[in-house]
Amino acid sequence: MYAVMGLTGQVGSAVANHLLAQGKQVRGIVRNPEKAAAWSARGVELAVADYSDPAALSAAFRGTDGVFAMIPPYFAPSPDFSEPRSVISALHGALLKAQPERVVYLSSIGAQQTSGIGLITVLHLLEESLDALPMPTASLRAGWFMENSAWDVAPAREQGNLYSFLQPLDHSFALVATEDIGLAGAQTLLEDWTGHRRIEVGGPRRYSPQDIAAAFSAALGKPVEPVIVPRDTWKAMFVAQGTEEIRTAPRIEMLDAFNSGWIDFGIPGTEKFTGTTELDTVIRALCAKPR
Repeated sequence: MYAVMGLTGQVGSAVANHLLAQGKQVRGIVRNPEKAAAWSARGVELAVADYSDPAALSAAFRGTDGVFAMIPPYFAPSPDFSEPRSVISALHGALLKAQPERVVYLSSIGAQQTSGIGLITVLHLLEESLDALPMPTASLRAGWFMENSAWDVAPAREQGNLYSFLQPLDHSFALVATEDIGLAGAQTLLEDWTGHRRIEVGGPRRYSPQDIAAAFSAALGKPVEPVIVPRDTWKAMFVAQGTEEIRTAPRIEMLDAFNSGWIDFGIPGTEKFTGTTELDTVIRALCAKPR
């Protein structure tokens, strides 16, 4: 039995699908079982637990051969990261009490850095916390999600533009499809190891904003041009989107860290997992979704 957090999300669902394909039993941890009815019909055992409830999480983790763990994304945390710290503490306590055989969890490229990484500080804190657990753990340091381009479908289709925070436009970045992160998670859960592992999870190659625009051009059958979003407009844009001004700094710092190369792969002592899903495949799927 393998417990999977985030069952109804992109990464968790991919992990569960790959485990089911291997004939494994899956216990999906959900907050709303109604949203997971299709999983139940496929034989997945559902456990209801809020991510901030260590007792419910511990019960969901108990008696498993492995846990795939993750925490919610935080795009605008408080300056002291109090919200993710609370969830990380609950997760740590639940795993410590349940004592699963092993834990694989979603982290991020750049999580090894102790400063200057903005929102990825959350995953650095997660790694620090789960490293203190007595059971074997594996951190999946995933690259920039290809599926982040979902936000770009409308302007690409309607305006022929790809507005890029990743800069310069010809610089290549480590991107990865959530399908490949799920494969890495499932495969790692099924392995035997001791200690604490670090695994960089990337795609088949690196991609630039120009490559992303070209993928949209091919998917939409029309020219799509990459356009730099000027850095001096970022804060105002995020505020206009509903983020409190005091909470914009971590997102800006993270983008700066990607663009400067402070956040990247190639960290000594890490393992490598190279996915096979090409960017074109993901962009075509995003563009094919109903508007």
